Formats: sequence, structure tokens, C-alpha cells
Amino acid sequence: MKLAAIVGMTGAGKSEVSRLFEKSGFIRIRFGDVTDEEVHKRGLELNEENERSTRELLRQKYGMAAYAVLNLSRIELALKQQDVVVDGLYSWEEYNFLRKYFVDDLYVVAVWASPKARYARLAERADRPLTLDESAGRDKAEVENINKAGPIAMADFTILNDASLKELAKKTRAVIAPIKGKA
Repeated sequence: MKLAAIVGMTGAGKSEVSRLFEKSGFIRIRFGDVTDEEVHKRGLELNEENERSTRELLRQKYGMAAYAVLNLSRIELALKQQDVVVDGLYSWEEYNFLRKYFVDDLYVVAVWASPKARYARLAERADRPLTLDESAGRDKAEVENINKAGPIAMADFTILNDASLKELAKKTRAVIAPIKGKA
């Protein structure tokens, strides 16, 4: 079985690409669900500030590979059934953890879009919209504190998300095929 991990800055299109993988037969595991569950467990409102502080607390407790560690059992269980896509690989440490654990069965897919395009998408999204300042702050935190640039640089595939959803779907299918071994 194959594990595809989707990485990219907030608003790049990771979730959309992950959904396309799911439609192609992959089981989708969203790393961010751990944050959402912890925010709800603490009785807090789901917003950028509470999500950020919760992510930081989880990383303090479990280390920078926290999300890979906390999702490992879900990934392993799902891989017994079929190929898996991870929506939201975050840190260099998570990348290294997954690479060491899954070796040649891991494929990292980076989704890239310009900050201008991402910030516009983030302001318009129905679920958890972000202001320009929140978007820029999240970028800064992801690059400086979470080490997100490393997995993007080391990706096995990169999808440039600079056009329509139809074009994104076409580019994503072109990445799914070799991962599934049908290229």
C-alpha cells in the first residue's frame, strides 16, 4: 500500500488535492483533525488563535513530529485496507518520521500557490476564513516555527495551483497515476 502526504502553505489547495486523492480510492486522514478534536476537548471556540495555541501545545508535549506520531495508528490501520492520503503534512520532523517509518511507500506531494492567491482564497473560504493579517501570521509561523519549508522542498511531486479547480484536478490526476503505479 502507498501513503501520499500532502504538504503546502495554508490556502495552497491541500484539502482539495486530498479530496481528489480520496475520490481516486485513497483513505483520507486529515492531520488537522487532531487540532480540532483537542480544541473541542478543551471547550474552546474553533478559530485561528485557539487552533494555533493548541498546535503549539501539542508540539510542546509530543515534539515537532507530533501530528505524524499522533496519527500513526490511524495511518497504519487504514493502510491495511487501501492506499492512504494524509491531508496536511506540517513539519520537517513529521516528514522525517514518516519517511523513516514508511520508507519507499511514502510519496510527498507539495501543493504550491502564490501568497496573493492563497490569501484571497483564505479570506473567501466558508470554513475558517482568515483575514490578511491572520494569513500572513500563519505563513510566518509555519515557516519559522513549524519547519514547513523542508517537506515542500523535498516533495516527490509538486502541483502548481494557479488556475481553475478543473486544472487542479487534471494536475492532481497526473500525480496520482504514478503513485498508484498506473503511469
